[in-house]
Amino acid sequence: MTDFSYEVLSERLRELAFLNRGLMITVQDERADKKQEFLYKGGIVSFVEHLTRNKTTLHPKPIYISGEKDGIVAEVALQYTDSYSETIFTFANNINTKEGGTHLIGFKSALTRTANSYASSSGLLKNGKDSLYGDDIREGLAAVISVKLPNPQFEGQTKMKLGNSEVKGIVESIVNETLSSYFEENPAITRKIIEKALQAARARDAARKARELTRRKGALEDTGLPGKLADCSEKDPALSELFIVEGDSAGGSAKQGRDRRAQAILPLRGKILNVEKARFDKMLNSEEIRILITALGTGIGADDFDISKLRYHKVILMTDADVDGAHIRTLLLTFFYRQMLQLIEQGYLYIAQPPLFKVKKGRTDKYVQNEAEMQNMLFELAADEIALPLKGKEVRGKALVPFLKRIVNYERLKEWFTKRRKDPRILKFLLREGVNKALFKEKDALAGLLERLKAYIPDVDTGEIYEDEEHGGYGVEVKRRLSRLVLDTNLLLSPEFRELETLQNYIDDLGPPPYKVIQKDEEKEMTSTTEILSHVFAVARKGLSIQRYKGLGEMNPQQLWETTIDSDKRTLLQVTIEDMVEAEEMFTTLMGDQVEPRKNFIVKHALEARNIDI
Repeated sequence: MTDFSYEVLSERLRELAFLNRGLMITVQDERADKKQEFLYKGGIVSFVEHLTRNKTTLHPKPIYISGEKDGIVAEVALQYTDSYSETIFTFANNINTKEGGTHLIGFKSALTRTANSYASSSGLLKNGKDSLYGDDIREGLAAVISVKLPNPQFEGQTKMKLGNSEVKGIVESIVNETLSSYFEENPAITRKIIEKALQAARARDAARKARELTRRKGALEDTGLPGKLADCSEKDPALSELFIVEGDSAGGSAKQGRDRRAQAILPLRGKILNVEKARFDKMLNSEEIRILITALGTGIGADDFDISKLRYHKVILMTDADVDGAHIRTLLLTFFYRQMLQLIEQGYLYIAQPPLFKVKKGRTDKYVQNEAEMQNMLFELAADEIALPLKGKEVRGKALVPFLKRIVNYERLKEWFTKRRKDPRILKFLLREGVNKALFKEKDALAGLLERLKAYIPDVDTGEIYEDEEHGGYGVEVKRRLSRLVLDTNLLLSPEFRELETLQNYIDDLGPPPYKVIQKDEEKEMTSTTEILSHVFAVARKGLSIQRYKGLGEMNPQQLWETTIDSDKRTLLQVTIEDMVEAEEMFTTLMGDQVEPRKNFIVKHALEARNIDI
């Protein structure tokens, strides 16, 4: 059976809506009542605005270029921001050409020539002899290039590179002609663009000097490798691994616990520079980043980076399981995404998964990977000791574990509603009543529901019934103390309410409270599912010693080897990029200069955060 991914399909359909101006595309997942509509009247201009919405732009609206020649249609939209990275997406016949091709070459060539021509004629270049490099001119650029042509030819193993030679000249001609006119007609905007490119050129020169200094420093050592690196003896990159470890303490344990033949260890001190906010020259002045670049062996920058020189085909980020560790990991991911994207694209970047818990019972030790695994272990231990009467039949052992997991999900969902000031008692009443969409179609039926609600919860405050035009029915807002809940079709269709409804059906198998828990042929009464869970965990933890690791440094070399480094036992997460547009937005939001988008992101997801160190 084919399993369709709603996320993958919606990402691709959103892309198609951007590329086809005015086309509305609707995607609906009937399995989970998810639905989205994509309509972008601005086409690729809207695409660029989407890419730059969390950045500071140098000009208010994207520059739009279009033209047709010899049956080939070319569209380009571009906008400059004050960031230090370029973001360019290219398409041919609506196919995402991730590896570029002749349309990208033509665009870059025209942009470089046009910018240099304007800079020279306007006197912005000092002596009229110097010229700006393409990388300088594209710093901070967000652009989308879309061509439509008969008989496209794609190159490369993945067929994601356009190979039609005639496209280069056509795109170059169209962009050069339109962009030259735009520059002449908008001198204030053009000056900002050229001045940013000049700053990038000065930074490039400084970066060149920093790079040369880095090379000279490396040459002083016998191997040219940083002294902090404990290298492996294996010279074949396909058989070699590099662990980038947070802190000297954990680095020391990792060096002692590793397989010296195939595993190299590079400890990094503290948090590396956030490259999202730093220009290339400043990045190269960071000692920790220079050490990292030297250890990898690929070089850095458009001119020097060579993925074939990568010394390890597994680059593994190994940080603590606390907030600081997550921050360091994010900073490293930002560096690789912005400066060494090919490592991710070719599957060389991984994240280590050190255990979160050590459980000791008697003389036996067991390492537990994460919260979910820990919970499962505790449930299995408790299920050997207790039983629950479900539908009048005692259930114990492994058969009980799925039900205990449902209780946890039920409690978490109630907590989710409570944090959003949606009273669980009102929700429980709605579930007990078995409300459905039909009830909200009739005003009298809804009024009857409110009367029963007041009888069930006397202190509830009900508002006036109003007409719900969206769904062709009625709705009402109810309040109780500090909570408020809108009763309408939207509530019933929400995935959270539907999940709560499903879980409540399982909870009903317990019968009415007080609930009974059977332990060693003795019945105990519990007033709530919360009390059942507390009892279950208390039974499971009896005789256990549970240690929660916050840092890798808490493990000795043998423990670190057994849990995190040994390739026969460890768990690794491979870093991949499924959606470049979403990845770009996420790094910009979380790591960029703009505070407001980051604040909005935190507010939106704050209630989902767990295990935060404060």
